[in-house]
Parts: sequence; C-alpha cells; structure tokens
Amino acid sequence: MSIVAETVLTYLPPKRKKTPSGWISFNAPCCQHNGQSTDTRQRGGVIQEGDNISYHCFNCGFKASWQPGRNISYKFRNLLTWLNAPDDVINKLALQVMQENEGVQLKKNLVELPKFNTVDLPPAARKLQEWADYCALEPTGVDKNLVKIWEYMKERNLYIDDTDYYWTPELGYRDRLIVPFYYEKRIVGWTARTVTPNKTPKYLSEQQPGFVYNLDEQGPNKVFTIVCEGPLDAIHIDGVALLGSEIKDQQAMLINRLNKDVIVVPDRDEAGSKLIQEAIDLGWGVSMPDWDEDINDTGEAVNKHGRLYALHKIVSAVETSSLKIKLKEKKWFT
Repeated sequence: MSIVAETVLTYLPPKRKKTPSGWISFNAPCCQHNGQSTDTRQRGGVIQEGDNISYHCFNCGFKASWQPGRNISYKFRNLLTWLNAPDDVINKLALQVMQENEGVQLKKNLVELPKFNTVDLPPAARKLQEWADYCALEPTGVDKNLVKIWEYMKERNLYIDDTDYYWTPELGYRDRLIVPFYYEKRIVGWTARTVTPNKTPKYLSEQQPGFVYNLDEQGPNKVFTIVCEGPLDAIHIDGVALLGSEIKDQQAMLINRLNKDVIVVPDRDEAGSKLIQEAIDLGWGVSMPDWDEDINDTGEAVNKHGRLYALHKIVSAVETSSLKIKLKEKKWFT
C-alpha cells in the first residue's frame, strides 16, 4: 500500500462501510465546502486499486485522486484537510511524494509555508492619520500632493480606517498612496499606487514570493475568504489579494490553511480568465457577478454601487461546479 493511500485510510471517519465493489463509504466531508448541505447519507467514498487511490462524492460531485508519479494536488490536499489530517502530516506527505517522483533530495522549505522577512517602508513614510494631525497644526498648510491622495481616496471610496494607509513627501513617492503588507502583524512588504492619471509605473512595490495580502484580517468568524487580484479591491470587501493574476503554490497553501470556503473574483480581462482555470484546479469557488458592462473589477463595482451591493453580488454569484463556471465564463467575458 502506498503511503498516500495509507494516510487517507488513517484519517477516514470511524463510521464507514465497505461495499462489494470495493468502495469505502462514509459521510462526505466536502459538501459544506462546495455549497451543499452536510452529508448524512454516506455519499462520500474512496477506492484503492493497487497504489492508486480515488475519492468521489456522490452528493456534491467533488473528486480527488492520486497515483504513483503524481505530486499531491491541491484538491487532494483539500480532501486531507477536510478529513482532519494535520498540516504537518500533509506537508510531510507532499514532500516525500515529491522526493520520490523527482529522485532528488528536495529542500524542506519547498513545501513548507513561506517565511517573510520584515522590511522598511519608503523613506519618511507615516500613516495618513498622522499626516492629517500634523498638517492641522502646520501653518504653511497641507502639501498639495497629500491633497491629491485624499481626493483619490474619496473618488475610490477608500476610508482612512480601512487599513493603515501611508504617505511620504519623498521624491518618487509623493504622489503615491502606500499600502503596507502585513503578515503576523509585521510589515513584510508594500505597494505604492500613483494617483496621477496615466503615470507609469502605476505601482512601485516590494513584494516577497508567495505573499498573500490581508491574510491577518481573515479571522475565525469568517465563513469564506474572497480572493481578488489587487490589494485595493481586497480592501473594499475585506478579502485577500494575490497581487497578480496567478495563484502561486505557496499562496494556495496559505489560503487553504485558513480552512474557509474560498471565492475567487477575477478581473474581467484575459488574465482573469486564466485565474478562473487555476481556481477550478484548486477546487475553489468562482464568482462572476452580473456587473454592469462598464465594470471590470470589484473596485469599480464598489465605486459605482457601494460595498454592500458589491459584496452581495459576489456571494450570490458563487459557483463551485467546474461545468457551471465554464459556461458562465463564456458569457461573462463577451
């Protein structure tokens, strides 16, 4: 028996039965993560054929499998997580499988959660609230660049208490809104968005590989986590941001580790279409709300209709079936 099959069988629930065809049936742990009610009729099942092992839920349709020569997929990781296998067990299993497949001694940190170094913000950067207090006492008045920052935030429905926004009067940054990247309450990166129209580059950033923006705010009381591409979109709906249109392996690990239903909201462009496929491969939900035709992302929806409207539209449009996602994608991008 393979170590993968052995691990799965170890964490199966005690209440299970074996069918004449070889399936081991039990209450499926995946349904509540895929938009269905909790299974109480033992509609989940695993079957082992040699070293191969497959899982199929006959309630919500979730599938995951493994065979020799493959690495542990994120669908399979989800299955193990839902079976209550500890993170360290899953990571060690993934490492061992990778070592066997590639025939080399891989470094442990390839499958461990990423570690992020603390970094400094741009020179002289201070919180916007501190600048507001300072300018109120400054006889020469408010810096015109800081006024532009405030005007930009007002136009974008960004509020000073959303997060710790920063600004600096230093050359190269004075027309940029700085958003720090926190991880475990430490600043591990930042992005500085220009507020000057048509200026390039739009963003100046210091970003470490594998980082996911706003993870610290995904508390235990949240049922789901909404995944956006950009940090300002994430701020609007208190979600997380990939800081791009591709889901890196370490980012997927960090998001899956939250143990929440994941909803990906792509931008309405070519990159967003690629992001949808990655979300499907990971077994995550995808939301393509019926925005107005002139709305291309979450931020634009919030600007036009407000936060509650955008959030309601996102949650009500979630699909978890890959077939339904693909059908909706064709309509959404036309």
